[in-house]
Amino acid sequence: MSMLQVKALNQFYGGSHTLWDVDMTVPRGSCTCLMGRNGMGKTTLLRSIMGLLPIASGQMMFDGQDLALMPAEQRARLGIGYVPQGREIFSQLTVEENLRIGLAVRRPRTRSVPEQVFETFPILKQMLNRRGGDLSGGQQQQLAIGRALVLEPRLLILDEPTEGIQPGIVHQIGDVILRLNREVGLTVLLVEQKLPFARRVASEVRILDKGRLVVSGGIDVLNDDLVRQHLTV
Repeated sequence: MSMLQVKALNQFYGGSHTLWDVDMTVPRGSCTCLMGRNGMGKTTLLRSIMGLLPIASGQMMFDGQDLALMPAEQRARLGIGYVPQGREIFSQLTVEENLRIGLAVRRPRTRSVPEQVFETFPILKQMLNRRGGDLSGGQQQQLAIGRALVLEPRLLILDEPTEGIQPGIVHQIGDVILRLNREVGLTVLLVEQKLPFARRVASEVRILDKGRLVVSGGIDVLNDDLVRQHLTV
C-alpha cells in the first residue's frame, strides 16, 4: 500500500519541461531514496509534492487525499515533514525558537516540543538557547530534521540530508533515519547522492534521468550497471 502516489506529473521551469509524466509511489513504511545526477529534477519533484512549486498537470495523493490543490501549510498539517536542501534554518533565532516554528502548523496545536525530538537529537536539548547560525553544519542538519519531527509527521521528506556534513555526523544521521523508519514506523522519502548511505538506509530506490522516472524498485536493483548508466558523472 502506497502512502504517497504521484501520477503523470508534469512541471515546467520557464520555457523548459523539467518533469515528464512522472509516476512514483512511496510505499507505506518504506525508506525510499530518490536518486539521479544533478539537474535531473529531484528537488523540483520534492518541492512539487510539498506545494512549494505549482504543477502543470498530474495528480498527487497522500493517504488517499488529493494534494494538488492544497497549500503547503495544509500538506504539513496532514503529516508531511520536509527538510529542504541547505537546511534553511533561521540563523538569528535560537534552537528552541527554530523548533517552535514547527509547532505553529501542528494539528492539534500544542505548546511544547515533543520529547521524541530530544530523544532523537539530545544535542538540541543542550543547545536550546544557542543561535542557529552558531551551530556546526551537522548540528544545523539535526536541528532541521528536529524541526520537521516537531510535526510528528507520517511522511518525512529529506533533500540531501548528508550534503556538506562531516563523516561522523553522516553516520549518525543514517542511524536516526534507520531508527525512525524501522522502529518508529515513519515513512521516509529522501534525495541522496552518496551510494553507501543510500544502500545502508533505503529499502526502495527511484531514479530520475532528465526529468523522467527511469528506475523504480527495491534498493537491491541498484547494481553497477544502473549506477554507471544513471548516476556516475
